[in-house]
Amino acid sequence: MFESLSNRLGEVFDRLRGRGALSEGDVDEALREVRVALLEADVSLPVVKDFVAGVRTKAIGQDVIKSITPGQMVVKIVHDHLVEMLGATAEGLNLAAQPPVPVLMVGLQGSGKTTTTAKLAARLEKQDKKKVLMASLDVYRPAAQEQLRILGEQVGVAVLPVVPGQPPRDIARRAMDAARLRGMDVVLLDTAGRLTIDEAMMAEAAAVKEAVRPTEVLLVADSLTGQDAVNTAKAFTQRLGITGIILTRVDGDARGGAALSMRAATGAPIKFIGTGEKVDALEAFHPDRIAGRILGMGDVVSLVEKAKEVVDVEEARKLEEKVLSGQFDMNDLLSQLRQMRKMGGMEGMMAMLPGVAKMKAQMAANRIDDKLIARQEAVILSMTQEERRKVKILDASRRRRIAQGAGVTVADVNKLLKQHRTMADMFKQVGKLGKKGMARALAGMMPPGGMGGPGGGLPPGFKQ
Repeated sequence: MFESLSNRLGEVFDRLRGRGALSEGDVDEALREVRVALLEADVSLPVVKDFVAGVRTKAIGQDVIKSITPGQMVVKIVHDHLVEMLGATAEGLNLAAQPPVPVLMVGLQGSGKTTTTAKLAARLEKQDKKKVLMASLDVYRPAAQEQLRILGEQVGVAVLPVVPGQPPRDIARRAMDAARLRGMDVVLLDTAGRLTIDEAMMAEAAAVKEAVRPTEVLLVADSLTGQDAVNTAKAFTQRLGITGIILTRVDGDARGGAALSMRAATGAPIKFIGTGEKVDALEAFHPDRIAGRILGMGDVVSLVEKAKEVVDVEEARKLEEKVLSGQFDMNDLLSQLRQMRKMGGMEGMMAMLPGVAKMKAQMAANRIDDKLIARQEAVILSMTQEERRKVKILDASRRRRIAQGAGVTVADVNKLLKQHRTMADMFKQVGKLGKKGMARALAGMMPPGGMGGPGGGLPPGFKQ
């Protein structure tokens, strides 16, 4: 998300940083390019006008002119205005009510509303330790209620049983009664959608809202639809008074205009973003972190949080013991590759690291992407358990067999073995230093200039 905007703004600010002093003309020229970049990212014109005007007022002030690094000061001003545009602070769900707390999920058909309902339920149960009941109020779309039931089984969240012929308002009331009897904390009500906004859909959602009086009315909007998503949000705000927005499919949206326009257009905060198809691919929306991603500053905090969620603590402890004893076999490397995939793959991780945006061309030229991780995994899986433990027995004939089984070339197998040997040698040296030395060595793998900088260590698959 925001890839094209980030690249354009990066070019503008690189030129600003290279100048010792900035005139008013320099600022105006830069802001003209910022304006074009925002419009190309599909940000609405009124929002762009307000944004550029706000930045200009501060950027031509005395603080910037007299600053030792005026270019950096302008970047900070743009960053602060981006944060303000996106909502200033992160806003979580409002669950401050007598349980069970009803949450109404609304949106157009095809926006990913039912899947998002299941993702939110899973997040509430896993991270917030809430007991959640999901209920489908969609009595129109074929198999809609069955879809939610199946998703409920997948994520391990209770779903209200279907009573054929019951209207949405009655289903909502039954869901609340069932949740009270079962001691549930939250009820997620998945309403019906339509291909376009119509009065019947709005009236039905309004009737449900009146019946259960939800603390949250969350609009699920598809970010790929750009300004259509913003217009949809306006319509729902006027009719239902939405309290928050969940943007879906942001992983496929390189422009990000919907996210940048939503808050200004509706006054409602973006609370979550859907970053993939998996049930755990739902992130809390942090305006400051998103602004950092747009301006190439990275989002290390989110990366660390993601790592805490997906890294197996016991597995990490075993790896530490093996490293300290100077051992690192192919099973350990396979474990590391799988952890990387859980964290969003190469692209997902790199997007959160500062200073990495400029490496994308280099990565593309060297074919460094998530397919590389999959190929490396396939190579290790083609080995026997003995071969994974004793890499030294991999002679030419074994390597040919492994390559054939993995659908790769022998050269690919050799590259992975060289990578493993490099990591194993490094871990042997680290093991001799003990735990404190291990921490220092791992910290030294990240150079000041960012991952892949001069003298810095690289993640699996990078060429030295």
